[in-house]
Amino acid sequence: MKITTFNPQIITKDAESIVGLFEALGFEKQHNPKGIGELNVEGIRMQDDNGFYLDISSPQINLPQDITVIRMNVDDFDEAYKLLTLHGFKNFYGDKTVKTNSSESALMISPSGFAINLIQHKSK
Repeated sequence: MKITTFNPQIITKDAESIVGLFEALGFEKQHNPKGIGELNVEGIRMQDDNGFYLDISSPQINLPQDITVIRMNVDDFDEAYKLLTLHGFKNFYGDKTVKTNSSESALMISPSGFAINLIQHKSK
């Protein structure tokens, strides 16, 4: 398994204010797909002039507060999922994963409480 992307991600119900803050810090929107998966997620990818990335996700679920996670794209979702579960991680969605035509993902929570949003983008 190879990690292809590794950066912070904020999961929120108020993407607009977070985008505004990071634009003030020098980040620009690079990608903004909407309607992702069953949770109808809006995904915002931002980058600054130094090449740092931040992802902001806004799912249509009732979040009590923002969640900061690590976004980790991999080239083999099943292998990475198995490795994380062997280290005690639990899938936030139970047995489900978020699947689209181009990706599969799961929000994995560690035994101590930090989270990794595990994603594999698939070639068309």
